[in-house]
Parts: sequence; structure tokens; C-alpha cells
Amino acid sequence: MRSLTLKMSAGYQGTKFSLVFLIVLTTVTTLRSLAHIFLPDGGANSIAGLDVSVAGGSNLIALFAQWGYTQLLMSVMMWGVIVFARYLVPFALLVQTLDWGGRILIGLMKSVEVASPPPGEIGSYILWPLCLIAVWFALPKKVHP
Repeated sequence: MRSLTLKMSAGYQGTKFSLVFLIVLTTVTTLRSLAHIFLPDGGANSIAGLDVSVAGGSNLIALFAQWGYTQLLMSVMMWGVIVFARYLVPFALLVQTLDWGGRILIGLMKSVEVASPPPGEIGSYILWPLCLIAVWFALPKKVHP
């Protein structure tokens, strides 16, 4: 099994920074997803500061838990790349870049009013440019003779 893992993870030619960044980002995404799934309020109130005591508040909680599940699916895919297919690290980081950038874009199009910005909103503005940098450094570099 070890030789299979080594063969499948061969081929990554990017920097160690990009790989470590993907590992840290995937760890954070995994923890966030589990929080949204298992917190009693899905993190809607305790993390995002949304009032869930209003009519339809239970729907918000359900949506946050479902969002956590989609985050968990992305985490599983990222862990698969990290463990079994490291040559896909640039693609995985591109997906992360699109995810975080999309959150910013959708947040600008459809803003949510809360007392204070949730960690994910602040994190998007930090992680999106870091993902762009990580993608760049994950790409293989041409060696000129």
C-alpha cells in the first residue's frame, strides 16, 4: 500500500509553501464543516451572529448544517489530493481560490446584516489572495536549458 501511495502522490512540482498552505486550509475547512454540522444552531447565531429566534430561524440552522456538509465534501476531496494525488495540488488550490473568491462576490451581491462580521467573511478577504499566491507557487516551473 505504501508504494501505491508514493506513486500516486508523485508528480507534485510546486513549492512546499503551497502544499503546507493546502493542508492548513483543508484542516480549517474540515473543522468549520464539523462546527456547522454539529453545533446546535449550526453556527448561525453562535458564529455568524444571525438571530435564529425569529420565524424561519430553524430553516437558517438547517441551511448552515447543509452548508457544513458541502464543506465536508470539499475537505474529503482536498484530503484525497493531499494523501493520494499531490500532482493535483494546483487544481485543489484553484478550487479553493474560486470558492473563497465566490464567497466575496456573492457577499457583495447579497449582503447579510449582522452585528459584527462573522469569521468567514473576514477570512475570505485574507484567504482569497493567499490562495491566488499558493496556486501560483504550486504550478510547475519550466526549466530552461
